[in-house]
Amino acid sequence: MIKLSHTIFALPFALASLVLVHRVSPVDAGTLLWIILAMVGARSAAMGFNRLADAEIDARNPRTDGREIPTRRITKLEAAAFIFASTLLFVVSAAMLSPLCFWLSFPVLALLFFYSYTKRFTWLAHVWLGFAIGLVPMAVWVAVAGEFSAKIGVLSLALLTYIAGFDILYACQDVRFDKEEGLCSIPVRFGIPRAMRAAKVLHVVSLLCLASLFWLFDLSPAYFVFVGIIAILFCIEHTLVDPEDLSRINIAFFHVNSAISVLVFFAVLSGEFLGGPWL
Repeated sequence: MIKLSHTIFALPFALASLVLVHRVSPVDAGTLLWIILAMVGARSAAMGFNRLADAEIDARNPRTDGREIPTRRITKLEAAAFIFASTLLFVVSAAMLSPLCFWLSFPVLALLFFYSYTKRFTWLAHVWLGFAIGLVPMAVWVAVAGEFSAKIGVLSLALLTYIAGFDILYACQDVRFDKEEGLCSIPVRFGIPRAMRAAKVLHVVSLLCLASLFWLFDLSPAYFVFVGIIAILFCIEHTLVDPEDLSRINIAFFHVNSAISVLVFFAVLSGEFLGGPWL
């Protein structure tokens, strides 16, 4: 039901934040471990909750009726147990990081869980998802440094717009079904061509945010090599998806986006250690 590999969309952003916060407060192996476990726990709990909340909707959607809960390969009770275990992993991991992280873990879970209901009443559901996941870099900074940072907020904004953009593209597959069910999305509200243009705008904003990190954190020129590759991948993603042909959305969603996420981490890593304040 939950593919651990899909955590890769946000985990590299967390690791990128770790590289940058190391300037302010050194990161030890224990902190790294608890942050990774917190990431896995939060993402698994949120995805499990989404599958459980949408079980009846998924059962009526031809694209999703083969999922584990609609086909009863996993019972709702088993799904609930998985969500509880993942939630516990997240809360315990947060507590091991700091008391502040422990208390903040509860509103974060509320934000993640509430996303599952947003498409029932607002076409801004994609932005809510981006905002919830976009908290990752800031959360990592708070976990290590114990304070908020405006500069790392730019990386959070890059993640927000990156996630929201490709979620809009993914939602284009379900326009007909969503209209019949009365569900909300940007493709339903504005049509597929306009939704794709909105996704492009969001990804341009994401790319600009990533580029601005070069100056905000005084990174080395090597950083821009990776940002250039990311820009090319964004172009490829939007070339793959056409309003008249949505058959390649999964390639854009899973493969191209996974590559973009990983490259964000290597961009920051190279920008930090191949120049800047470390030399």
